[in-house]
Amino acid sequence: MRTRPAGIGNVNADWMGLLPSKLSAMPLKYLAVPGSHDSFTFWVDVHAPVGPDQKTYVKYLVTMFSVLAKKFMVKWSMTQVRDGLLEINSFLCRHKKEVVFLDFNHYYAMDSEHHVYLIEMLQEVFGSKLCSDCAVENITLNYLWEKKYQVIVFYHHPSAQGIPVMWPGNKIPAPWANTTEPNKLIQFLETTLKERKKQGSFHVTQAILTPTVNTVAKGLVWGLRDYLVERNLPIIMSWVQTQRPGVDGVNIITSDFVELTDFANIVIKLNNLLLSESEHKAR
Repeated sequence: MRTRPAGIGNVNADWMGLLPSKLSAMPLKYLAVPGSHDSFTFWVDVHAPVGPDQKTYVKYLVTMFSVLAKKFMVKWSMTQVRDGLLEINSFLCRHKKEVVFLDFNHYYAMDSEHHVYLIEMLQEVFGSKLCSDCAVENITLNYLWEKKYQVIVFYHHPSAQGIPVMWPGNKIPAPWANTTEPNKLIQFLETTLKERKKQGSFHVTQAILTPTVNTVAKGLVWGLRDYLVERNLPIIMSWVQTQRPGVDGVNIITSDFVELTDFANIVIKLNNLLLSESEHKAR
């Protein structure tokens, strides 16, 4: 499963609370928010079956090399574990005006009781910080601060239906390019931004390259970070820097290994364009 924390870090730990009043009054769906991909994986088990949506070559690797191959796969996919929830809550207790999006999807080897357990754990850990599902257009930072809400959880599974603090997955679409080529990725991101829903949802721009059989083979030795991400990150970040938030612009932007660049700061600074835009209209 994936989660998307809204830019937790030391340098920008209070970035939402420091935004000008014009931006804190604006629907959050129009602000630029940094996020990460595969921020932590819940119950990563090297003995569990590989995910059903994995490509044939991944299943082949696991069949041939069993637990050894899956240990290599963990190197690719696992960056944090379930304790991350408590870490996020601790951060939020120290930074009362910061808000995180948590997007839970891609569940493997989980039956109904596992979902119940996870949903109950989310409610237990975050408690009154959880924002109830409502019209996306109503969600501003001012609204969240007034209600003392700091967490919006999106849960892509029927187990969460009827639970007010579990938002449906269709309110946070995250189109996936599924390519290793940065130019194709950028073309895809631009196309899906133009097709962004006008009402009723946030939007995730996944500035993420997806490994193929060749990158998997080489990544078994060097890892995704060294082989795929670092060489293409400058191209991706150059594109991010040219984006604008707002009605037809970017909202949540996610990337792999965000610590390799000044990713969060670059995304947060895009919100300055909304200020200059409003000042221009006022003249």
